[in-house]
Amino acid sequence: MKKFSLLFFVSIFLIGCEMSSKKKVADVSAKRPNILFIMSDDHAYQAISAYDTSLIRTPNIDRIAKEGMLFTNASVTNSICAPSRATILTGKHTHINGKIDNLTPFDTSQVTFPQLFQKAGYQTAMFGKLHFGNSPKGVDEFMIVPGQGRYINPDFITTEGDTIQKMGYATDIITDLSLEWLDKKRDTTKPFMMMYLHKAPHRPWWPKAEKFKRWSKKEIPEPTSLFDDYSNRGTAAHTAEMNILEHMLMSYDCKVYPEVLEEMGIETDPRNERLFNGVEMSRLTPEQLKEYKPILDSITADFKEHWPGMTEKQKMQWKYQRYMQDYLASIESVDDNVGRVLDYLEEKKLAENTLVVYTSDQGFYLGEHGWFDKRFMYQESFKTPLLIRWPNKITPGISNDEMVQNLDFAQTFLEAAGISAPNDMQGKSLMPLLTGNDDNWGRESVYYHYYEYPAEHAVKRHYGIATKKYKLIHFYYDVDEWELYDLTKDPDEMNNVYYDSEYSDIRERLKVDLKELRKKYKDSEELDTRFIEQYKEGQ
Repeated sequence: MKKFSLLFFVSIFLIGCEMSSKKKVADVSAKRPNILFIMSDDHAYQAISAYDTSLIRTPNIDRIAKEGMLFTNASVTNSICAPSRATILTGKHTHINGKIDNLTPFDTSQVTFPQLFQKAGYQTAMFGKLHFGNSPKGVDEFMIVPGQGRYINPDFITTEGDTIQKMGYATDIITDLSLEWLDKKRDTTKPFMMMYLHKAPHRPWWPKAEKFKRWSKKEIPEPTSLFDDYSNRGTAAHTAEMNILEHMLMSYDCKVYPEVLEEMGIETDPRNERLFNGVEMSRLTPEQLKEYKPILDSITADFKEHWPGMTEKQKMQWKYQRYMQDYLASIESVDDNVGRVLDYLEEKKLAENTLVVYTSDQGFYLGEHGWFDKRFMYQESFKTPLLIRWPNKITPGISNDEMVQNLDFAQTFLEAAGISAPNDMQGKSLMPLLTGNDDNWGRESVYYHYYEYPAEHAVKRHYGIATKKYKLIHFYYDVDEWELYDLTKDPDEMNNVYYDSEYSDIRERLKVDLKELRKKYKDSEELDTRFIEQYKEGQ
């Protein structure tokens, strides 16, 4: 009897120890927040109703702002896809991490923040569009699209290194994969860091069929600068090749059948074949084609009926409508799916301990200045949406106008998780702003540098400094031109005041500040020259 009692009490003691150990593991993981990083590709802040309600309603993305913080002065360091992503992962400017443009290789010796999370005991995952490299470091499980990825029946590269095809619409599939991981593959004894990365709304803005049909009948309001003639701007604005009327492709972008263009002798750009005979249409199943064909027929019929008799102004307006209908339809699917993920966090009681971020890899032109695409340091390209929710840490429903950048994301996530950031990271943790300590922020200006020229869209190389009130830009390589904008008086950046004597003191002060920023971030004329020489050698 005594022996039985001893065994019984030992068993109870061991069970109690085991339960206590499990509770400690659970308690430790509960104290460290989960990180959910949501990023879409080319999602302009103007197309999020938390910023502007004139184009679209995005109730699910808006939830993040209503329950957290909306940043109104968030920007990027280099407004182009792969370099922006490299900056986010490393917390370093592109001239440091090596990814100065979409073609230059990323320096794989760079430490990324997922590696640091993984080392600190977080479970890490990535689903969707990375845009460079096929094996992201520090990620336990991933399924990423090759390169730009495809909207319809997309391919995915897996953790095992193979490529598989998933049937359906990319925005839905990326969400399905993310939810499947959260629900079935997540280690509940560990906090997680998941990157949920949408391909949409990147060009060619290919919507889901039912949204394509509905949005193709909508009329979208035009921006006031749609017919900008770039007067009082320098060479760069005049020579950029992103004008909707002149440079947007009729088939690839506007979805008019290429054979109809050939019949009408209107546009023979070979890139038009990419959408209908390569990039997207060739991937459709017969059932999917049946859904899309009536919409495409309708677009082409409208084009054939009206285009020949249109004025140049009317042609610009027609192409603008086609562009925005597809772009906004693609975003509506993103919003729907963000809602699915936020709902899941609520249902599984994960929301309270999860820091949620929604952003884009940069801004985008939605007809402002007559443009599409990005690349410039002008506002619509330079600024990026940033919404962050963190229950019990961030006061719900507030906005912040401090100068923050995608350079800051890595250090913010690391500090939130209690992980030390490497000394060579160049950003600044947003934690003081998230917790209401704005007085401890201390940043008055940010630095920008764009390199991809000569290249698609022909936006000249430039670097610059931006404050809340002013922006100074230097265009170089085959020009040597400066532009200065008063963002208070001229928020649309229509009037370069660099040569205005009224701004001479501001101009000279900003030049000094710009020089100091270049020094601070280890950028220089020597590096500019080196990158130019590398470009010429690679031609």
